Amino acid sequence: MDEQIDISGIESITDLPTRFQNVTYRGKRIPGVAQASDLSLGANCQLYAFEFLKEFGKEIPDFRSSDLWEDTQCTLVVEYDFKPLDIFLYHYQPESYGAHVGVYLNHHRILHLSKKNGLPKIEIHEDLIQQDAYKYFIGAKRVI
Repeated sequence: MDEQIDISGIESITDLPTRFQNVTYRGKRIPGVAQASDLSLGANCQLYAFEFLKEFGKEIPDFRSSDLWEDTQCTLVVEYDFKPLDIFLYHYQPESYGAHVGVYLNHHRILHLSKKNGLPKIEIHEDLIQQDAYKYFIGAKRVI
């Protein structure tokens, strides 16, 4: 399962499939919520990331961040050689519970939806870890 997903054409938010472009951050819209696929209702970081993965054929259970990090059945830890659609976890403290989730695109660029930004944003990994809210890179997971 080492197939490479080609999302190289995604350079900005406007290059995303339309339903992912203007999603409003809504903290209570978590994985498993009713009408999860309707992003016009908003999403938290995990729901947004998981729906993005689904768009490209990668589906995982409705994990919260700590469950995702601990999972060994559907995902595996990736320490280097990141590939498009790997899931990145960040936090203001060194633990997975409550961690922020984003999706690796390519060239160190992470797609994520946060309360701070309010709308989806693509940021460089190294820039994210300079921000207090994301200063701890918990790690990356790959859907298997």
